[in-house]
Amino acid sequence: MAQDTGGETAAGPWYDRAQAAYTTLIDVKHTISSLYGMVNVPTGVWIDEKGRIVRPNEVAYSRDVGFLGISVKGSQYVAALRDWVEKGAASAYALKPEDVAQRLPKRTEAQDLAEAHFKLGLYFHFKGLAALADQHWEAAQKLNPESWNYHRQDWAFTPDQAGANWMAKYRDLGDKPYYAPLELEPQRP
Repeated sequence: MAQDTGGETAAGPWYDRAQAAYTTLIDVKHTISSLYGMVNVPTGVWIDEKGRIVRPNEVAYSRDVGFLGISVKGSQYVAALRDWVEKGAASAYALKPEDVAQRLPKRTEAQDLAEAHFKLGLYFHFKGLAALADQHWEAAQKLNPESWNYHRQDWAFTPDQAGANWMAKYRDLGDKPYYAPLELEPQRP
């Protein structure tokens, strides 16, 4: 699922290049990231047939990735995902409800306010009021600087500056990881 206020125009070419032979979605209002507390991409959430979260959001590359000191073992993630698809609730990677609850981030007041500003920015964007949208997106980014989704959406409107903006934000992380480390240790024997 793509998240982009640009809709099909922005996200469609990515699906076309991937020759997607599966259902694809484009979330122009960023509803999914709001509901599941996603702050970066790519992110995966495992939801079982009963609609229960089995693993909350975590980095979800489909292959091993390494760049600029960022390292993600996507092959391990895919192996765990395949294990869950095959074994369901018996998978060693399917978390117990209490473990899921423990891993879900608790939102702060500032994050809730940031989300409200972000949604107002979306509203004004869709109404064609770019200056008001920018004001609210800027407020959202200041209130919740951890959310790369907020920044990326804003940068989508200035693609010539997006790379430099991303690099500046990345450098500002210092010793903080770009992605939270994957916690894929088996939970059950």
